[in-house]
Amino acid sequence: METPSVGPSGETIDTPQHRALGSASRVSILQLVRAAGGGLTAADVVAETGLHLSTVRAHLDRLAETGLLVKARASGGQPGRPAWRYRAATADPAPAPAAYRVLAAALLDHLSKAGGDTREAAAQAGEGWGRQLAAAAREHADPVDTVVEVFDGLGFGPQRVPAEPGTIHLHTCPFLELVGQNPDAMCGLHLGVVRGILEQRGGAGGGTVLEPFGAPAACVVRVPS
Repeated sequence: METPSVGPSGETIDTPQHRALGSASRVSILQLVRAAGGGLTAADVVAETGLHLSTVRAHLDRLAETGLLVKARASGGQPGRPAWRYRAATADPAPAPAAYRVLAAALLDHLSKAGGDTREAAAQAGEGWGRQLAAAAREHADPVDTVVEVFDGLGFGPQRVPAEPGTIHLHTCPFLELVGQNPDAMCGLHLGVVRGILEQRGGAGGGTVLEPFGAPAACVVRVPS
């Protein structure tokens, strides 16, 4: 049974997040995911709680719908469709520029009505977007630095990993609410943007991988040398 929370002055707090946390099981699951820096799959949560898999999936998706968790497929760069992995949403990341948010939302709406491979279709759209963004960026000797500049402007908090040439960690996501609506499409879009940037600057976009939850506190972009 879920009951509304009461605020400090006695008023009823009735927001989607508070309603989602009206279940003790969901509160426990949220705490588990927050404690796991790299996120958890539904199977991981089942192993920790003993709850039925379908029940866990329902709780996780409810937490994701309200913005408390973010989900994406953590492929580790391998082909196929692995299970969803959930991690705690970062605290109020700065939103992307309005024009980009409108474009991303329009793309999601289009893809939701079309069939086929959503991630690949989004990646193809992202490539064109990436080429446009790269054309407006400063000149860099290394195309990967252009990726960093563009994604910094979009609000992703990118950082190159000195010990891993061609690797970028994305520490925030300014499109979190859109990721919650269609993770495959948004992750595919961002992968396509990286590829488009690299191609526009003379790099090789093919073979580039974007790994959701590839690091404990970040998504990971890997550009082949």
